Amino acid sequence: MPESRHTKELPVSLLTDSEMIDACRVRDFARVFRLVKARAGIYPSMIARQCELTPSRVGEVIAGQRQLLHMDVIERIADGLRIPGHMLGLSRRGWETPAALAVSEREPVHPPAGPGPLAALPGVEVDSILAMAAGTNPSPSTLQALRSSIEDYWRRDDEHGGETLRPAVVGQLRYVEGLLKDRRPTPIQHGLYGVAAELARLTGWTYFDARQYHQARAYFSEALQLAREIDDHPFMANVLACMSLQATYQDKPADALALVSAAQDQARAGTTPRVRAMLAMREAFAHATLGDRKATHTAISEAHSQFERIHEGDPDPAWVTYFDEPKLIVDTGIAHGRLGEAAIAEPLIADALAREDPANQRGRAFHAFWLARTQLQRGKLDQACHTAMEALVPAAAVSSERVTGHLREFYEQLAPYREVPAAVAFEARLRATLPPPVQRTPSSIRT
Repeated sequence: MPESRHTKELPVSLLTDSEMIDACRVRDFARVFRLVKARAGIYPSMIARQCELTPSRVGEVIAGQRQLLHMDVIERIADGLRIPGHMLGLSRRGWETPAALAVSEREPVHPPAGPGPLAALPGVEVDSILAMAAGTNPSPSTLQALRSSIEDYWRRDDEHGGETLRPAVVGQLRYVEGLLKDRRPTPIQHGLYGVAAELARLTGWTYFDARQYHQARAYFSEALQLAREIDDHPFMANVLACMSLQATYQDKPADALALVSAAQDQARAGTTPRVRAMLAMREAFAHATLGDRKATHTAISEAHSQFERIHEGDPDPAWVTYFDEPKLIVDTGIAHGRLGEAAIAEPLIADALAREDPANQRGRAFHAFWLARTQLQRGKLDQACHTAMEALVPAAAVSSERVTGHLREFYEQLAPYREVPAAVAFEARLRATLPPPVQRTPSSIRT
């Protein structure tokens, strides 16, 4: 439908009316057109113009002399009258999502395949320059400096998103892989492999956060290969847990469960209670995505049981220290939320959100949108919209397609309440806070 065509939108009261819902469900367009005329003041001539039909054809439909069965005509009616796609058995229409929530598909960028973990990435000239500039053999202080950089990358990833960090992270990954080409003392060599594995995982994470799943999986796989070189089974469990979480976002719960089970196999020996608690919670996510209530509750109980075994001085790897008590609580709430147990989920997420680090912008945005969703599920529309408006502040501060996805899901849940004052206020704040998306070529709307 041409963008310049003015379309009068139907009132929410009509779209939520049981008679209108039933007429759309059975595609009784005689009733639909009569209701549109009576309740929205859109007369047959306007219906014809907005739906690209002839006035005589519309008149015949209203008189019961003609039926409309062709899919392209039904789609024109949905778009012309702004009837949500699901009411007519169609996919979600492009106009249902405001500009701020439109997501442009990116041109895929496939990492080059290689025979092993040290396969050369693009930019051989850069590798050579870095190798010449190094000049000295890496030392324990070199490893410490690299690990400090990784900690800083993760901190900035939480605050701003990882997309702008990715070039620096990949550059450092290339540099470390260059160092690994030479034989070095075992402690240094092992340390370099560990650093490279963490850099590869971080790169995969930034692609995952951008919802570029093919690239994320490639770098996660590279991280697994690097960790395998030094038999770092706990870290392999960590990477597999990341891949399991990605599978839940891709709506592949069976893959998510298989990956987290493999992670738990890797972690059976030599891991700490905090690691086991984190993995049990990822297992709960997988079961919840499958809709298995009993298995989800069992995994949640295991996560809490393992967390209670944590003692000060446990040799936790640095990559799991984020899994503190607020994270345990909020993940518990999210697992219940995935099962539709909003009454259990809401107080848990609210409690954790109140204790969350303000600097973790992405985490605060995620968890606030989860809280808003559970409040909406419980019928607390005003409170849900207020929570979501507060979430727009950290959401606007971080570049994360996953955050946008959570925002989109909440926005879609508001569909039946579009004209309620609280929802109107949220949409106004949404459009004022989030800029229009950057258009890329080729582009498509992902819903």
